[in-house]
Amino acid sequence: MMGLTNRMELGKIERRRAVDDVYQAIREAILDRRFPAGMRLNVDELASQLGVSLTPIRSALQLLAAEGLVDVHSRSGTFVATLSRRDLEETFDIRCALECLAAERAATLTDDYIEKARKLLAILAKPIKNDSQRKVHEQANTEFHNLIIESADNKRLADMYESLQAHIAMCRVHRQDEKWELRLPKEQQEHEEIVLAMERRDPKALVKALRDHILRAKGVLVENVRAAE
Repeated sequence: MMGLTNRMELGKIERRRAVDDVYQAIREAILDRRFPAGMRLNVDELASQLGVSLTPIRSALQLLAAEGLVDVHSRSGTFVATLSRRDLEETFDIRCALECLAAERAATLTDDYIEKARKLLAILAKPIKNDSQRKVHEQANTEFHNLIIESADNKRLADMYESLQAHIAMCRVHRQDEKWELRLPKEQQEHEEIVLAMERRDPKALVKALRDHILRAKGVLVENVRAAE
């Protein structure tokens, strides 16, 4: 009996890993634009490409649907999610509220946090000439804002922010326009103002700098959607 139980447990672990690997592979393909918004995801093709059965594919798509990255329609199939203007507005409003709350509640902005912010600021200042450098920039940007959330030392707030990350990434990925590079100097200036407020240990200035930065980005993305409608 013991041997049978062990074999069953090992089988469950392997299956879980397959689902996790499939989920991660499809998620990355969506977030790095290999699977564009509105693309139909064929279950059979995905299973063939990833070398797995249909079961982990379907399970992974359910997880992605719960995360808001894919839309599942019983009759027409599964598609990479397309964000509406309202989706963008709601996502950025919640993001702004959470980051500003974190800034208000930050118990201590330690020298370690500020040093990390400065290092990320240096990465964000580097020129972007290819997709690889763009990915580095996007990752540094994500880590920069995560520092604000971490500084609040509030697990529930951090969990809520983490649940929003995929939506924030989708906003950036699927609503980029040809002028995005022209906005980088403004973005860098805003990040610099955020770090300066951190260095002064000035919560009010930090909240204002964050709000101005996030709402400016929201306005650009919403205008892009409006222009495409």
